[in-house]
Amino acid sequence: MAGPDFSFEDAAVARGFFRVAGVDEVGRGPLAGPVVAAAVVLDPDRIPPGLNDSKKLTARKRSALYEQLILVAEVSVASATVAEIDEHNILRASHIAMVRAIAGLPSAPDHVLIDGNMIPRDLTLSSEAIVKGDSRSLSIAAASVVAKMWRDRHMVALAQQYVHYGWEKNAGYPTAQHKLGLQQFGVTPHHRRSFQPIHNILYQDKNVSD
Repeated sequence: MAGPDFSFEDAAVARGFFRVAGVDEVGRGPLAGPVVAAAVVLDPDRIPPGLNDSKKLTARKRSALYEQLILVAEVSVASATVAEIDEHNILRASHIAMVRAIAGLPSAPDHVLIDGNMIPRDLTLSSEAIVKGDSRSLSIAAASVVAKMWRDRHMVALAQQYVHYGWEKNAGYPTAQHKLGLQQFGVTPHHRRSFQPIHNILYQDKNVSD
């Protein structure tokens, strides 16, 4: 299957939109850490070769592309906190992060390509949702790389403070090591209390202590 291309961006330009941003988020599934979104405006003449959906790239390739994108594209990263995830829900929090990332670009885009099937309700700019956009649009693929690299590095940093959960390897996803850490050492301030496995641990603790 062919990788992402610039056809969505070209179509938007043909309709009169000249600054087109791709937006993607990462971190809906983990039990810990923020949900992170990136917005990227590519220069059509300086698109890094090999750009693809971050999930289809090796860690080394992702890192190299991230460093290139920072140099040749307009990039903005934003997040929604664990508290915001618990207050709203993970979908709403991911949309909050997307809108923040778009707002953080040096100047507002004319049109936004959003990965997924929903437009964030707070987004007032011209936009379109593209299902599996990170494997179809180069701008969204770029955003997926930036968001994943930023979040992975953030989780590695948190892992230095909370050493029992393996976040430097699992980025907060519910691996066996992470689950074992939860069983042995309990819940940290960075765990999402609204997520069922964390809620169950807290509820069990409450029942035991009552």
